[in-house]
This record gives sequence, C-alpha cells and structure tokens, in this order.
Amino acid sequence: MPKMKTHKGTKKRFRLSATGKAMHRSAGTSHLASRMSSKRKRKLRGTSATTKSESKRVARLLCGNSY
Repeated sequence: MPKMKTHKGTKKRFRLSATGKAMHRSAGTSHLASRMSSKRKRKLRGTSATTKSESKRVARLLCGNSY
C-alpha cells in the first residue's frame, strides 16, 4: 500500500490546533484593506476555527499532520 499524500493546497491554508480544530486565516486580508473600516480590519485579524465537519475533512487531507 503506498503512503498517503498530503494535499498541498490544504497545507498552505490550514493548520491543526492541539485539540484537532482546523485553523485558517480570515478571507479578504491580503490586500485592498484601505477601503475597509478599522473595525472590520480588527475583526479579520488572527486566525479562526472551521466548523467541526470541515475540521474533520481538513485533518484527512493533511493526513493528521499540522504544518
């Protein structure tokens, strides 16, 4: 049986927390932030967790590794 390959697109976008949640960066933070209000930019800071069902799928694509 060959080894499971990590999904490279998922690897770049998610990381697994210690409890197994898939953490991701908020959408719309890479550029064009000058038109956003300060409140909106503040809300988009940091990472947030995906839903439970999504986390399971992401963990499968990452083969249980956190990058």
